[in-house]
This record gives sequence, C-alpha cells and structure tokens, in this order.
Amino acid sequence: MAFSPRRSGRAALVLVASAFANGAPLAAQAHRDVSPTPEVRKLVLSGVSKAIDQDELRASIYTTATSCTNALLILVCKFGRWRAIEKRQYLNRQELQRDVLRIRVFYYKRGFREAEVDTTVSRLNEKQVAVRFDIREGPPTLVTGVQIEADSTLLTRRRIRQFRFLRRGQPLDLNKLDSMRVAITNELWERGYADAQVDTSSVVDPIAHTAQVQFRVIPNHLTHVGQIVISGTDDVSPTTVQNSLTFKPGDVYRRSAVLESQRNLYESNLFRLATLQVPQTPDTLKTVHVLLREAQLHEARISAGFNTVDYIQTEGRFTHYNLLGGARRLDATVTFGNLLARQLDGAGFFRAQRVDTTITGNAGDFLVPTWHTSVQFQQPAFLKRPKNQLAFGGFAQRRAVPAVAIDRGYGGNITFTRTVGTRAPASLNYRFEVTRVEAGDAYFCVNFGVCDTTTIGNLRLHQRLSPVLLTMLVDRTDVPLSPTSGYTARAELEHASQATVSDYSYNRLFGDGTLYRRFGGRNSVIAAHLRVGFVRPFAGLNGEAVLHPRKRFYAGGSQSVRGYGENQLGPRILTLPHGYLINAQTAAGTPCDASSDAIRFCDPNTARDSTADLAPIGDDKFTPRPLGGTSLVEASVEYRFPLFMKNLGGAVFIDGAAVGERVFDPLGGGLKTFRDLVSGTGAITPGFGVRYYSPVGPIRVDLGINPSQAEDLAVVTELVKNGRRQIVPLDTPRRYAPGGGGSGFGRILNRLTLHLSIGQAY
Repeated sequence: MAFSPRRSGRAALVLVASAFANGAPLAAQAHRDVSPTPEVRKLVLSGVSKAIDQDELRASIYTTATSCTNALLILVCKFGRWRAIEKRQYLNRQELQRDVLRIRVFYYKRGFREAEVDTTVSRLNEKQVAVRFDIREGPPTLVTGVQIEADSTLLTRRRIRQFRFLRRGQPLDLNKLDSMRVAITNELWERGYADAQVDTSSVVDPIAHTAQVQFRVIPNHLTHVGQIVISGTDDVSPTTVQNSLTFKPGDVYRRSAVLESQRNLYESNLFRLATLQVPQTPDTLKTVHVLLREAQLHEARISAGFNTVDYIQTEGRFTHYNLLGGARRLDATVTFGNLLARQLDGAGFFRAQRVDTTITGNAGDFLVPTWHTSVQFQQPAFLKRPKNQLAFGGFAQRRAVPAVAIDRGYGGNITFTRTVGTRAPASLNYRFEVTRVEAGDAYFCVNFGVCDTTTIGNLRLHQRLSPVLLTMLVDRTDVPLSPTSGYTARAELEHASQATVSDYSYNRLFGDGTLYRRFGGRNSVIAAHLRVGFVRPFAGLNGEAVLHPRKRFYAGGSQSVRGYGENQLGPRILTLPHGYLINAQTAAGTPCDASSDAIRFCDPNTARDSTADLAPIGDDKFTPRPLGGTSLVEASVEYRFPLFMKNLGGAVFIDGAAVGERVFDPLGGGLKTFRDLVSGTGAITPGFGVRYYSPVGPIRVDLGINPSQAEDLAVVTELVKNGRRQIVPLDTPRRYAPGGGGSGFGRILNRLTLHLSIGQAY
C-alpha cells in the first residue's frame, strides 16, 4: 500500500480528536466529584524496549509522578518528609485515557504500528496512587530500502548519503523521514532553489512488516531576492537595517543569507524582535519582509560594594547601541576601588594594611584609590559590507595587590573582523599596551612564576607588549552549551617585534580543535579535544630574548589535564618560606647559614619545622609555581552519558599533555619530529565526573587521577637583605611528590584532584 506522511499525520489528528470527544463524559464526572484528586507518587512504563527513548516517551504524555524540584535535593526528597521541595502531580483520569492514544501515536511515528497500551491505577493509600502503563510494542515496520531521485548536478551521491537519516534495517521512523525531507529542502534552498519540492512516499507491507521509502526531488526554478520591505523602525534608519542584511536585491535567495541576516539584527541589540518573512509564492523573485520591533538604544548601570580588603568600590557602565546611527556601538566602563581607604584602614572589620615600604618606596600608595577605565567602539558593516566589522578602543588602569604590588598600565587596540562563512569569523587585532609593575622579587617569582633576575628586571620597567594577532574560528556544533555533534576549530598566529613597537619579540602559533559524535545511545556523546602550540622568543629592544609569562603555555586544570591543579603540569619551581631552612643542613651535612647569601647552599630535603620539635617537613610545605613552557601538545577524550536521573549525566575521560621547555624554530629545522615537540614535562591522567545540566550550563564535578610521579624541582626562598626582600635560588633541588605520601586509602585520596566548574571542559 502507498503511504504518505501527511496523510498519516491527519489520521493521527483524527484519532486524537476522537479521544478528546470520548473523554467529555469523564470530564463532566470529574467536575461532579468533590473528593480530592489522588496524587501520583509513582509512574511505571512497562514493556519499553531499548529502541525507544523513555525520556521522550515520558515527555509525550500528560500523566507524570511527583518529583523533586531540584535534582541536587533528590536524597532529601526520597528520605525526608518536606513536601515544599516537591513538585506534586495529581491524577487526571481524562488525560490518562488520552495518554493511551498519545503513546500509540508515539510508537506509530517511530515504526511500531501495532503497539497496544493498557493502564493500571493502584492505590498506595487514601490520597496517593501508582500509575502503570503496560505497553506491547509489537513487531516494528523495518525499512528495506531508501531511494532518493534527484538531479546529480544539484545533489551528488556523496551529499545524498549525508541525508540518509533513515537507513535500511531500521524501523520506519516518521520523524527521521520528515527530517530527511526538510534537510534536502534546505540544501536546495541554500543552492537558490527556494521553491523546490521533495515528495515522499512509502510502500508498506503490513504482513511482512517492511517498507520501501522513496524521495523525489523537484528543484523547480532558481530564485533571487526581489524587493526588501522593512517595517517597524522609528529611531533606527532603514539604511542601518539594510547594512545588517547579507543579501541585496538581485542576489540568489539562499537560506544561510536569511539566517545570518537575522542573527546580525539580533546581535546589534537594536531590536527585541527581528523576523524575515517571504510570502509562499512560486515566483522567481522573492519579496523579503523584515519585521522589526526596536529595543532601548541606551543602557546605563551604576553599582557599588565593599569588602574588607579593597574597602569601597563603585562601577559605572554605559552602552549606546546606535551612536551616530548605523548601529555603531559605544561601551564605556569606569571602576574605582580603595575609596575612603585612609579613613577605613583598620577600622571595624576592615583590614589594616601591613606594607613593606621597600616594595614601592611609599607605603601610602596602597591606600590611594585604584581605578580602571575603558572605551570600546564598534562599527558594523565596515566599508558598507555586512560581513565586515571594525572595533577599536583604549584603556588605562591603576591596580593594587594589597601589600604586594601596584600595577599601572595603559594602551589601546584595534580589530578588524570579517565573517568568511556561517559561524566562521576571521579577525586581525593589534593591541598596544604599556605596563609597569612595582613589586619585589618575591612577587614575580610567586605570582608570575618568573624567578630569574634578568626577567624580573625587565618586568619592573615600563614594558611595551604590542603584538599583532590573526585569529580564525569555525564553529559547526549543534548546541552551544553542551554539543552532541559537530566540531570547532581555532587557530592563532601572533607576532611581536620592533616593527610592532614591542619591547618583547616573539612568534607564537596556537591551535585548538574539538570533535563531538553521538556514540552508544541517543544522549551519549564522545568528545575529543586537541591543543597544539609553540612560541619562539627573539632579542627585543632591551637586548634580551625574554618571553612575557602571559605568552607562555600552561597545562593542567578543569579545562585541561584534570589530574593536575590549575597550570600545574609543566615546568615548575618550588618556593619555601625562609624559616624552614634555619635548622637545615647543607648537601655536605654541615649546618647551613640561613642569614646570608650562603643560604643557597642549604639542602631543602633537610628542611625542618622549628615549631614541631624540628621534625622534617613534608612536600605540603613547598608551593609549586608554574613557569610555563615554549611548546604544548595536549589531547583529551571524554565519554559523556546519561545517568539514572533527568538532567544528570556522567563522564569518564583521559587527558594528556606535554609542555616543552625548549624553543623551536619549525622553519629553521629546529623542529624535525613529533618527539621534539612533545619533549618536556608531560603526563597522562584518567578520571571520571558528574554533570548536572542546569539552564545556565552543565555544573561539572570532575575527579582526575594524578600519576604522582616524583620529580626533582628547583627551590627558591627569600632573604631580607639591606631591608629588602630578595629571592635566592638554592643549589640543591627537592625530590617532590605531593600525591605519593600516605598509605592505603589515604594514598589513593592523595592522588585525586577535584575540579568544580560550570560548563563542559571543552
């Protein structure tokens, strides 16, 4: 027999309408029944095979059981009696009868045309019941073949194979059949055939439970954009709207152009509503109606707060979304901190600042107000090209790390961005920045990971960090927050030298890519991630080949190798407070002198705690500081799968990375093999985790397993000399293995690294 999806849809509607009609007497009875409606405490779907997604089936029916309002409180709901945190559901017998038909229609659309459903309502107590649906699925109608008749000049065989969502040997899923029809129609629209028709038919054998599916593609004529009608604008000029559209009269009418134009209108923040409508007429010229509803063109916000360290802070933001017309955007931000610091210093719960005058020369500098200001201007449709955007701005700041350092800086940036494809922008950016950090040697060693005197000397001066950066990005994922298919790719090329007016000179290359595929189930995903980069410094204007810490590569953390803490995989150095070396010994076994430059001869492996009967100290008293590397290779694979609760998922993963300490010149022969690139500090760490899929993104808990390999790391300490704190590197390294201590269960716990974050790792 011949089967049409449209006819089946009409038949299903007739069945639903008849069920509603039959339920009318029950509704009248329900109104006459003054007894309380029983609460549904349990819902069971019996007889559901693995071919059917139970979550989708439950979502398709009205009847549902009382559940916890928050998955994080599931144990409280299960064992507690606090009903306020439950979402109560009650039995509606009229809807229960309709649910039988809903389930049959659900199965019919998925190829099970002979499914039968019975219901049972069991009373648990006077006011609570359990509802059970007994489902007999019956044999599925299997597809024996899928044929697509199309012009080979429009759709190649390779492209047609990508549309085969419905395959031989699978049940005749009407949803997949319709998805194939829509995908083929959209593909033809993208090629300019907006009036193309895709006829579908199915020859079903009800005895053998088989079906032969056929698609017939009729492209019709090529379509172009005709007249563009804009309505709903008052303060925004029609020219501004036209500049946001990626098509003009006479262009081929394509689907991607319509979607990108609508996205541009929304991203301008000028409109609360932006829709593009085209009358369904079989004309070669399409009239596009742009329907708009304007939003507020200005936005201003002022906020204030306080804390015990930074005293009183204020912030002001102003945004103009249509400055001078043309959807030009201006963002201005001003923040102030340390307000009333002199008056509040040490008063009440405010902290009294203890400062070392040798750091800045003036202890009062830490009580002077801090500030940051920035202005950013964006010009969309640059040079009257909707795919172009120009942005430029400037910033200046004075920030203070209490009792540690003062950071001053100013600069500006300019960025040209061009959209080269759907969700595929490319940008060229130049940033000019002058920075100066006023601090002692210990600050740079502890906070920047820079402990050599040459680099510290350069960082103390006014330094210009002015690179040119070329960025290319492609996003082909299906879902923004938690993709299930597709890929992303990002590449960065960065250069700084005298030609860019930079005191630092280097070439830097970085690449990042992710791949997502459904695997092992509808809601199960396997995700792969790869990062590669290297940087080569040159002698800058200061005559030294110094690399700014911001441009080095780091690994480890919640979005990297999760067996390590943030940035803790790679070259590191250990810092140790001076007091632990007072009773230490030298490598020769003699008492070390911890009060002079001879402290460098102290052996950190013999350090002792003077407050604990001179007991040897453990690795926990040493603080590892990442130094960063000049090359990076990082790869991760993660399998994400649903758990027993809705919106709750699990994951197992394996991460690995190698942060190199050598400088490579790929063009000059310095990088000859892959082994050269991965040479350095590396590790591979497995792990597992749990995700709660909230509206703001996945809330992620991961446990990475650290290999706990012991390594020899250099140690630095500090020494007060002539009233100034200086760092002193020790001659003897420390054998460091923080996760290898303990025994039994404690040893296992020491090897676990916990990460809490929002959003997927990649």
